[in-house]
Amino acid sequence: MTEIPKGPQGLNLGYSTPHPFSLIPLSSRESMQALLTSLLDPLLPFFSPLKSRIKCPGATAVRFDQSASEVEGICRPLWGLACLLAGGGSYHATGHWIEGIRNGVDPDGEEYWGYPRDNDQRMVEMCPLGFALAVVPEIWEGLGEKGRRDLENWLGNSVNEKNMPDTNWLWFRVFANLGLKKNGGKYSQERLDRDIEHLETFYRGEGWSNDGPEGIHQMDYYSSSFAIHFLQLLYAKLAGEDEPARAAEFKKRAQMVALDLAHYYDEEGRSIPFGRSVGYRFAMVSFWGAIAYADIELPAPLTWGMVKGIVLRHLRWWQTQHDMWTSSGTLTIGYSYPNMYMAENYNSPGSPYWACLAFIALAVPATHPFWTSQEESHWPVLPPIKPLPQPGHIMVNLGTHTFLLSSGQACSYPMKGTHAKYGGFAYSSSYAYSVPPGLFTLEQYALASQLGLSDDGGEYWKTRRLSTSHLATSPDGTTPHLVSEWNPFPDVHVKTYLLPPVPGPTENYHLRVHFIHAEGREVMTADGSFAICNESTLRESKGRYLDLWDETKGEGTSPKLIGNYDLATPEAWADGERGAFAVHRTKGAVGIRALEGERKRRANLVNADPNSNLVESRTTIPTLQGTVKKGEKVWYVSGIYARPGGDPNEFLGGWEKVPEVPGWLREVIEQSS
Repeated sequence: MTEIPKGPQGLNLGYSTPHPFSLIPLSSRESMQALLTSLLDPLLPFFSPLKSRIKCPGATAVRFDQSASEVEGICRPLWGLACLLAGGGSYHATGHWIEGIRNGVDPDGEEYWGYPRDNDQRMVEMCPLGFALAVVPEIWEGLGEKGRRDLENWLGNSVNEKNMPDTNWLWFRVFANLGLKKNGGKYSQERLDRDIEHLETFYRGEGWSNDGPEGIHQMDYYSSSFAIHFLQLLYAKLAGEDEPARAAEFKKRAQMVALDLAHYYDEEGRSIPFGRSVGYRFAMVSFWGAIAYADIELPAPLTWGMVKGIVLRHLRWWQTQHDMWTSSGTLTIGYSYPNMYMAENYNSPGSPYWACLAFIALAVPATHPFWTSQEESHWPVLPPIKPLPQPGHIMVNLGTHTFLLSSGQACSYPMKGTHAKYGGFAYSSSYAYSVPPGLFTLEQYALASQLGLSDDGGEYWKTRRLSTSHLATSPDGTTPHLVSEWNPFPDVHVKTYLLPPVPGPTENYHLRVHFIHAEGREVMTADGSFAICNESTLRESKGRYLDLWDETKGEGTSPKLIGNYDLATPEAWADGERGAFAVHRTKGAVGIRALEGERKRRANLVNADPNSNLVESRTTIPTLQGTVKKGEKVWYVSGIYARPGGDPNEFLGGWEKVPEVPGWLREVIEQSS
């Protein structure tokens, strides 16, 4: 096994001490085993005395009880540990988990996990536990006779009697029963079958399942890597002999959806952050290890070299994210750095270890072509633009930029930042989405790739959350686009068209067109581009906010970026047609400009509040602002520019190459004006 570089004793990360996770040259199965070990070792000091719980650093509360939070802490790493052991690997502290499970399910013990109630978080953690039992028989044997009986009562009898949310959670009960079944324990085949039959009602076609029943449109990473597709593939592998028809159907869906999901990962390995629970980080890539684990025949033109490349490049990118750890070496709540603003109310300090799903590839034999193939890039063979009807996305890989346009999705229940996680117009692998760290002025709302409307002079803003939408094609059949209708206020109506770039000179632009009818009130509008890092890399100003654009230095903003307290400064504003942009020497360029002609909006740089963005803790957002008077009907046409890669001296090379509004859309605008 690849040796893990040793940090200071006790893994106390200091000012410049890298995490061992970042120091492992990742290219092989052995190195990936070492990567997992570097993730598990920092947890060991945080086991409870009887090993049944892990209390990860961070005293944050969640919507469920503290005991369940600590059960989460011990169970989620089982995704990785079980995969390691199932693939023939070993881990020096495996006994901690076996001892912990035995004590955790002992109803008379001091560290009993507690009997699950309806909709209990403990049910979620039964899924990695059930999977571990199914693939690592040593765990079951190591519990002893009493421990096995206690586990049957806790894992089987309790969960089969309780209500569960009508979501991907139902898969967790399936795996609780499956783990017992694989070991000859007491389980409910009737409940298992009934849950899968109900989960089948989530299927929408073309390989895609929704995270919920009819009437909910929520197809994020839970539909692929976090839960549904991932668990379908594990089930096909583990129960395929008993249910060959169902296993074949799950594999067929994976083949169909694989050609869609490949579009969510760029050449550097980054995935496009979208939706909730992105704090699970590298779990975003677990689907690809699962198709290898389930022995899927890849659909052309995908190859195992491409699949391997998606997984390993993704993990390598995370190796560069040095701020995602606590000083003790455990994962934080957040994305590229600790961030409670983007966290859901179910994110405890142990929650991020759902990321261990990514290590399903370790359960794949070393002889599988996933491991024996040379890494390849999947992008030369995929179409640069692909509409996906089921999730309501148009996938784009043009001009060094991988991103998606989105309409119509919404979380089915109240969630912090839900409008930013689902209602944004575009989501990028290079420029992650932003969430509001506060609810007062544009700086706090951080409207990256969103249109905000305010009826109180700019203090509070409403954005797209719920919308009716459809994927359409231009009359000549050449241009896919998304159309959504939404009401930020009951008497203000918006219709938004999202058009992907056109390959060629203007391919760094996509179009966002809004028809706004301010029927009952006057509204201010703010249309934001992507958010970009607001920290200079230049020697003389390194770490400070970006200065005014200087062509000789290849960095800066136009117009001038100002603070949050001097918004009336004239040089901070530009004509909307001229637009606003920001250029960063390593992150690229983003911008926005008004293309509607006679309607005059103004452009500026919104200095977003710190920690609003998932990847960059300091960002600025080029923005167009205007006003629609009460009773007015107006059209806004925004060109959104982004070029994250290539020659830094050419980041703005396409800025002046403005796209045209296609003729069919010009006719729509003219007919309704």
